[in-house]
Amino acid sequence: MSTRSRANPGGARVLDMGEVRPYRERKPPWFKVRAPGGARYLELKGMIERNELHTVCQEAACPNIGECWDRGTATFMILGDTCTRRCGFCNVKTGKPQAVDPLEPLRVAQSVKRMGLRHAVITSVDRDDLPDLGSRAFVGVIRSIRRLAPGCKVEVLTPDFRGEEMPLASVIAERPDVFNHNVETVPRLYPLARRGSRFLRSCRVLRNAKEMGGDEVVTKSGLMTGLGETREELLDAFWTLREHGVQVLTVGQYLRPTRNHLPVVRYWHPDEFADLEREAYAMGFESVAAGPLVRSSYHAEQTLAQAASAS
Repeated sequence: MSTRSRANPGGARVLDMGEVRPYRERKPPWFKVRAPGGARYLELKGMIERNELHTVCQEAACPNIGECWDRGTATFMILGDTCTRRCGFCNVKTGKPQAVDPLEPLRVAQSVKRMGLRHAVITSVDRDDLPDLGSRAFVGVIRSIRRLAPGCKVEVLTPDFRGEEMPLASVIAERPDVFNHNVETVPRLYPLARRGSRFLRSCRVLRNAKEMGGDEVVTKSGLMTGLGETREELLDAFWTLREHGVQVLTVGQYLRPTRNHLPVVRYWHPDEFADLEREAYAMGFESVAAGPLVRSSYHAEQTLAQAASAS
């Protein structure tokens, strides 16, 4: 399997899966979505093509791209396309990462401004090779967006920074509107799906982010279904996240990127997602998005507003 990355002249480096043949598998009927074509989507698509911009939304062929772009939300990936970890569900290549581009934060902010975004999500690969674990890049992007597009909300979706507090503190000091770190799956499946990561370490990162940011920073996390977890294990994971101060929760269905990745054990029905959403709200989460097509950035602007109003 091979991947490559393209330099985005107006924004972050993003994944380009053009050399990877996606895994074709018959899916349940509820995965059918209407092709994007709203006025806002078409406007942004034209702007991106004219300015040779690229987003993770396009490169990953996200099923929610039309809806999110219509709402003025997009996701950028920073720090290259090579991860220092090897998760069984993720299609990002693993290896020796490239050097950090010092101008990347400015280019991301310029993209955000040109696209007229109301909510920008900034994510990255794991960079365990860097002394700062990639935290300075997040700091630079937040500062650049605040300067060039002050009306845009900023959500960061970070790695766990190996549980170290100083890299996390430097990001939280910039007061992103949302601090997001996905636990991805239940603790039992970590040796299979998230080698190199630990469930409770990720939970502590989320708790520390909330304690450092206080009411100014909304904390968020997400999980996937379909890797072999049970309903009870998911609910236990929800409870643990709540105990660590997480306010916003997303839950979506895992889809196998290629034959080299973990198989889908089963597809959860929309009614089961509705049940999980009800249970999560009963636990005290301020905003919950659960459904087969839900991804971490799904309704990001709306979940932030909902969490802010509940605080």
